[in-house]
Amino acid sequence: MPITLTIPALSPTMEEGALNKWLVKEGDAVRAGDIIAEIETDKATMEFEAVDEGRIGKLLVGEGEEGIPVNTPIAVMLEEGEDDDALSGYTPEPGQVTPGDGAADADADAPPAATPAGGGTGSEKAAADKAATAKQPTEGAAKEARTDVSPSVRREKGARVFASPLARRIAAQNNLDLAAITGSGPNGRIVKRDVEAAREAGVAAKPEKAEAVATRPPEPAAAAAALPFAEGSYEEVKHTPMRKTIARRLTLSKQTIPHFYLTIDCALDALMALRRDLNERAPREGDAPAYKLSVNDFIIRASALALRRTPEANASWTDSAMLRHKHADIGVAVAIEGGLITPIIRAAETKGLAELSNEMRDLAARARARKLKPEEYEGGTFSISNLGMYGISEFSGVINPPHSMILAVGAAEQKPVVKDGAVAVATVMHCTLSCDHRVVDGALGAEFLKVFKGFIEDPVTMLL
Repeated sequence: MPITLTIPALSPTMEEGALNKWLVKEGDAVRAGDIIAEIETDKATMEFEAVDEGRIGKLLVGEGEEGIPVNTPIAVMLEEGEDDDALSGYTPEPGQVTPGDGAADADADAPPAATPAGGGTGSEKAAADKAATAKQPTEGAAKEARTDVSPSVRREKGARVFASPLARRIAAQNNLDLAAITGSGPNGRIVKRDVEAAREAGVAAKPEKAEAVATRPPEPAAAAAALPFAEGSYEEVKHTPMRKTIARRLTLSKQTIPHFYLTIDCALDALMALRRDLNERAPREGDAPAYKLSVNDFIIRASALALRRTPEANASWTDSAMLRHKHADIGVAVAIEGGLITPIIRAAETKGLAELSNEMRDLAARARARKLKPEEYEGGTFSISNLGMYGISEFSGVINPPHSMILAVGAAEQKPVVKDGAVAVATVMHCTLSCDHRVVDGALGAEFLKVFKGFIEDPVTMLL
């Protein structure tokens, strides 16, 4: 029995992905664990592994196709001993398409099947195949639906339209009738270029019912002026999966989390002196020092220790209970091309400065290369965003659920301060803590910042 390979959910927030590259071609033999494709998620580019042995019978999705919903079939694999004839009689599970038609969409009335990569095995697969067979048309009818691809035939017969998910989405956004578009993909499948050509040519618009036109209220002038920009004065840059996820999650955060903000100034002179001394004492490993501490490493360490001192603040909100975390899992925002990602340092309170520094440097490098594993950026209990290196003196961060706080760190600047009744110059760092008021009250947030400031201004205590 052929095995359907579907696009997997490679992260909890992934709803769709892009198939960047196939690493196999039709006819190739694969073994369990072989990397067969590179899939771009909302956070990183992930490797897609085969979970069974067999031979690639059919690739359903081309390289570079975007907006592919999770659980959409992308390939069919033949088991050992099967030849290409097995594809002709193969019926996929409900919500998936017949491999022979080259389409990667689901029936409009059937929800997508939550199929794991590899399509399942044993009794589960047999039950699914049985259910799918009951919902499929006869072989002759299915063949007719695949071969009668002209728009006139489709409209007359009411046949199903085979189109890629991306083509369907573009058509819906532009009010285009897929049944009026001729497909140029495999077996007449409608693909992105067909819909875009129809849009540019001004054809295939969905016909409107006379009643709807007669009763429709006039559109407000504001709708027509939604984009007050001259034609050709701008360039459209398509949203990436990462940018769409950032927009969705942060909009949700501001709509559902009651933020409040606390600000504190920390003197850095003692910390800078200790950092310089420790870096000079670093043992050599070949030509490079074993570690090179940054101010951010001290901030991570101070945050983790402050969470250990104020455990009530190291918590997450749920509708049924407060989750008090046993470790300080610190997320540090890293800017990458097209957005940002927050790799997590697990149990940061148990790690020394040198270990934190080397781990953070490794995570940041792999984040920029989009090589992080999901477990390296999911979860966490607290976030740090440091824009000091850009000269930003003060800002406030948006809480990243399920965290209840985020610390926004500004640049270290020399300022006049009063010490022992006299004016002196000190290096001062401005920090703003964003708090989820459902979890952290004002006094608790202030207590956390007080402990944090104590570690920063007396950094030797972080070494104990």
